[in-house]
Amino acid sequence: MKELFGKFGKTGILVIGDLMIDQFIWGRVKRISPEAPVPVVEVTEEELLLGGAANVAHNVLSLGGRVFIAGTIGKDDTGKILLDKLRENGVNADGVIKDGTRPTTVKTRVIAHSQQVVRFDREEKTEIQRATLSLLLEYVRSCLPMISGIVISDYCKGLITKKLVKTLLELAGKKIFIAVDPKVGHFDYYRGVDLITPNTSEASLAAGIDISDDETLISAGNLLIKKLQCGSVIITRGDEGMTLFEKNGRITHIPTCAREVYDVSGAGDTVIATLTLCKAAGAPLSDAAIVANHAAGVVVGKMGTATVTQQDILKSMKMCRPNHLKNVKL
Repeated sequence: MKELFGKFGKTGILVIGDLMIDQFIWGRVKRISPEAPVPVVEVTEEELLLGGAANVAHNVLSLGGRVFIAGTIGKDDTGKILLDKLRENGVNADGVIKDGTRPTTVKTRVIAHSQQVVRFDREEKTEIQRATLSLLLEYVRSCLPMISGIVISDYCKGLITKKLVKTLLELAGKKIFIAVDPKVGHFDYYRGVDLITPNTSEASLAAGIDISDDETLISAGNLLIKKLQCGSVIITRGDEGMTLFEKNGRITHIPTCAREVYDVSGAGDTVIATLTLCKAAGAPLSDAAIVANHAAGVVVGKMGTATVTQQDILKSMKMCRPNHLKNVKL
């Protein structure tokens, strides 16, 4: 692991996708509103964190990788905050395009007594303009000599289009590994990528199979591999860990390493960031999945959108050593 981690500093990853701010409002509930049957939250703290593709980039950086980011923000105060936070954390933000036709996406979560009370989103879901797409692709082309992996972080906020993914595949060729954190409704966009990482719900809907046990899980995973003609699929399964499906027919079940789950916000961002960085640094995909599984176990034990470090992963590996990985060759 230390040998692999030592390669991260020379491994460049481009993250392209929907940038957003995750706002957390913390408080406590002592009474029900007299105006409606809803809790009254007394606010004690507020926090603004990088979300979406910005959180993916932050995770790559916190693991020691070189990261480049491409996406859009609005010409608003929130966009300025997002840009400032990227730069404060050392993320190269030259590929962040300001678009005055749409707001910066904000997800606001109200949390009381460690429970999410409500979430509300401020966003624009229409596809980005052609001029904005051209600027993004121009930046992607400039990054190609410096990267060995691309993460497509799709939150269905208008940036990821079929044309964009097709162009990225053409630019990457066979030299650059492309991984996608997908969203339902866009699965046909991802045909031919190296890896997609749906959760159980997303995989069920995309495959048209209700995943309820190992048999239906295997059927759904194999169907997605064939349907999308992609190199591999990892289905993340919450407290059941994750399952890796490879094009050669091998299936690997990886049990969870989470000890306590406080908040799953951003866990998918951590998984895709860790997977792509490990694979781009030369790790076999099965090893990359095991590392990503430990990374996910760390971040779900933290409140809010969190990141993971090399030290966090090494500590997790010492504390949690699953001995029941299950490999199946079909």
